[in-house]
Parts: sequence; C-alpha cells; structure tokens
Amino acid sequence: MDVILLADVKKLGSKGDVIKVSDGYAHNYLLPRGLAEKATKSNLTQLKQQAKVQQRKDREQKAAAELLAKKLAAEHFVIKVKAGENGRLFGSVTAKDIADLVKKAGYKIDKRKIELEEQIKTLGVYEIKIKIYQQISATLKIQVVEA
Repeated sequence: MDVILLADVKKLGSKGDVIKVSDGYAHNYLLPRGLAEKATKSNLTQLKQQAKVQQRKDREQKAAAELLAKKLAAEHFVIKVKAGENGRLFGSVTAKDIADLVKKAGYKIDKRKIELEEQIKTLGVYEIKIKIYQQISATLKIQVVEA
C-alpha cells in the first residue's frame, strides 16, 4: 500500500514522503496514529500543491532575509556602557543587549540568532555575526563606547 507520511517516522521516511508499506503496517500502525494517509490521487495532488506553496514561501523568506542582511550590514550601531580603567566594562555586552539595540533601530532579531564568539568586555568596534535564515547571515558593526 502506498501512503503519504504526515510526520517523520524513524527508519521509514520524513514528512511528505510517498512510500510503499505493507497493508498491515499501514492499517494497524501508521493510519490510526495519524502518521500517514493513503496515497490517493486527490491526496497526491494536494501534496504537490502544498509543496509548491512551501517552495514559494521559502523563496519569499530567503529574499526578505537577504534584504535584511544587506540593510544590517550597512548600519553602524553604537552602544553606551559604563566602563572603568583601561576601557574595561563593568559587566559585558550580551546578545540580549545587542538584540535590544537592533530592535530600537527598527529591526526584529532574536537574541538566539546572534553569534558572539566571546563576551564583549572592553570598549571598541566589534563585528558580530547574526544568522538570519538557513544559510544567510549578516555582519553587524557595533561600537562600544563609554557612557
């Protein structure tokens, strides 16, 4: 029996795959648990349409991410913090601080997408990588100055 997987099934396939399984396995395990549906003509047509819609959404999101990456790369952000002797900060600049700074400039960036190699503990200019979309990332220029 041919079935369309509705969820990832270990050692069988991933969501959206059309696979051939025994009738008993399909009727007794996959179908009752909602892991698969029969591969009828209408279901296959619906699957193809959903795939086209998903591809279009992916292209739109990728284009938006590339545009955001270009805009962020052109920006220069300044963050003011308290500092002591020799430019050492009281504390450090965290990913949350950077996300808040970027948010104030009008961009929506999740703090978990900010990749800090090491904590920022001194004054200066830093380049910080932000993962925006699957293989698209932007580099922010952040200047840390004394308040």
